[in-house]
Amino acid sequence: MMFNNLVFLFFSSSLIISSSIIILINNPVYAILFTILSFVSAVGLLVLLESEFMALIFVVIYIGAIAVLFLFVVMMLNIKIINPTKDIFKYFPISNFIGVFLLAEIFYSTFNNFQKNSYSDSLLTNMYTNWFDKLDSIIDINMLGQIIYTHYVVQFLIAGFVLIIAILGATTMTLGHHSVNFKKQDTFKQVSR
Repeated sequence: MMFNNLVFLFFSSSLIISSSIIILINNPVYAILFTILSFVSAVGLLVLLESEFMALIFVVIYIGAIAVLFLFVVMMLNIKIINPTKDIFKYFPISNFIGVFLLAEIFYSTFNNFQKNSYSDSLLTNMYTNWFDKLDSIIDINMLGQIIYTHYVVQFLIAGFVLIIAILGATTMTLGHHSVNFKKQDTFKQVSR
């Protein structure tokens, strides 16, 4: 149990630190790399919480597709890094007002919508419930695999086919038609002379 707590502390602190660096860093390439690190930390937390399907979805969709797409787009656009600290005091009062307003709204909705635990005297303490006895023995990935590959196999194959067409279309669109004149041999012209 102690090892699980240490691993949870590692992944949660890594997620908080990398998310803070994403906001504070000026270089967009480094920001996307720290976004990938935050996704990996979230995957570690989801695996610890035994939500394997959501962890797999994070790896495939967020890290494998979206973050890599952002990285390629940022590297192809060649964005110039500017220094945004000159206007920080100009927007400081309104940004603080919006932040305090949103934080007050979160606390207000939390304390009005969630009730106090009736089994304890404090708001922060809860009774322990053994959820493993209340759950089925099949895990999420097995259940989803059985459903997708038996009942919805045609829809799954159509979705894969559409994604392959989208990848081929994007690849074809990015291929540039260069105006470089390559030397090539035209045998019909040579024979007709």
